[in-house]
Amino acid sequence: MPLGVRRAVQPGRFHVSQNSPLSVSPPQPQTGSAGRLVRKTAVDLVVDELRDRILSGAIPPGSALRQELFAEELGVSRLPVREAIRQLSAEGLIDMIPHRGAYVSMLSRTEVQEFFDIRMRLEPWLFRLAVLQHDEGDLDRAEQVVAQMDAAPPEQWGRLNWQLHELLYRSAQRPAALGMVRALHEKSERYFRFQIVNAPIRQQAHDEHKEMIALSRQGQPEKAEAALERHIAMAAEQILTIVDHLLDASALPQPA
Repeated sequence: MPLGVRRAVQPGRFHVSQNSPLSVSPPQPQTGSAGRLVRKTAVDLVVDELRDRILSGAIPPGSALRQELFAEELGVSRLPVREAIRQLSAEGLIDMIPHRGAYVSMLSRTEVQEFFDIRMRLEPWLFRLAVLQHDEGDLDRAEQVVAQMDAAPPEQWGRLNWQLHELLYRSAQRPAALGMVRALHEKSERYFRFQIVNAPIRQQAHDEHKEMIALSRQGQPEKAEAALERHIAMAAEQILTIVDHLLDASALPQPA
């Protein structure tokens, strides 16, 4: 993947306010499974912070990630920063270059196209199987997720979108395929953020999701499969258009 222009992260460039989770000591508890409270580790907090900055574009594609500067800014040792970078590399958000360091992965049209090509082959098949043995409880929860997505900020929309699709597919009882699809959705989240800031696109996604839930309730696998194919194809077209625009803009000469 091309590396493009790399910019070193400067101290203080990305300000962490006093209300940031990283400045709170001890870390804030979250509700885990069975209602138990779990506390995020320093690594979890750094992963969340770096992921959010990368996905929001606050740290641009191609930027160099300097562990010592992030550790100083976020008030942690280098160890959790190093582990956070390793985890985000596994997610595809960071490239680890031997003898050179870590860099935010560049946007890639080829990558987007491949993600959606695979989704188009896997997800309609999974959905068709799921519709044949759909679970009303899962579909009720899917309706609730759609309502959450309507008001969700861009940084939460991709996670909710996956929750919705998982609820639509898991009745297929194909855990290996579901795991593959989940990985594709996670790798695509940065691109979903570019897409969903557009209000008409958000409304369109709402309508398409509601249609798929309705067809699943009605037990119509052929129509449900076709609706999902249209949904994936439209999302691919929208995101590829945005990525092309961003890549064109990044290729323009920058002012001195």
